[in-house]
Amino acid sequence: MLMLETQNLTKKFGKFLALDKVNLQLKEGEVFGFIGPNGAGKTTTIRVLLGILQATEGSAKVFGMDAWKNAVDIHKRIAYVPGDVNLWPNLTGGEVIDLFVGLRQKCNRAKREKLIERFEFDPTKKCRTYSKGNRQKVALVAAFASDADLYILDEPTSGLDPLMEQVFQDCVAEIKAAGKGIFLSSHILQEVERLCDRVGIIREGKVVETGTIAELQHLTRVIISVKTEKPIANLSGMKGVHEIAETDGITSFQIDSGDIGAIMSHISQFGITKLESAAPRLEDLFMRHYVAG
Repeated sequence: MLMLETQNLTKKFGKFLALDKVNLQLKEGEVFGFIGPNGAGKTTTIRVLLGILQATEGSAKVFGMDAWKNAVDIHKRIAYVPGDVNLWPNLTGGEVIDLFVGLRQKCNRAKREKLIERFEFDPTKKCRTYSKGNRQKVALVAAFASDADLYILDEPTSGLDPLMEQVFQDCVAEIKAAGKGIFLSSHILQEVERLCDRVGIIREGKVVETGTIAELQHLTRVIISVKTEKPIANLSGMKGVHEIAETDGITSFQIDSGDIGAIMSHISQFGITKLESAAPRLEDLFMRHYVAG
């Protein structure tokens, strides 16, 4: 069953083309990652799916219903977390959570309390005192405490520390196991790699690639910088090695994650004196793979 689907979704603001024939699908029990640089069209797509914006052309459907015409019915079955949460300054975090979950008929009180504990959140303080991370926790607790069928998460870990990001990832895994759908907008490649079954990449309003993480191997490459006692022979001919560069005696290249063992075994023969590794940044990914297109 399709939880959401867009077909040739187009959105214009005057002469500005924000979305250009975007085609997406999310299946039941699937986590779909929607990634791209700032201004690419991620949030605009989500606002159309939520019925906040009306499509200029094409269609956007959630649960098989038109996202604009049937927004009220759709909202009864979805939970939404924005990337920048604005709250009522004079209410406590707990009061805001109760307000949000009270809009739904289904709310698990015990689950609410457990989530507050897991996110190490103090619900007794006024919202005006909260940091960005704590404001984000309000929205996450309210969303995960609701018994929604579809979770639309727009940069949901913005402002969270690494420990809380892990709690978030655990919550997503639990929702997926329950057969729910998750539409996750993110600019963090590692987060997408850990959580998502499929990925859609958007650039300047166009979806430039979709597929599983395995199909989009360039998303999971590791960047290696290594210095060796002897020059590394036959590196360019090895499976899984990409974009070799030499600078001041340091060899830099990318490795497909599935080939790390064989490549590192080969390099070790030449006497490693310095080694650094890093995950690719989304900005680098777009410069390398999509700007020329």
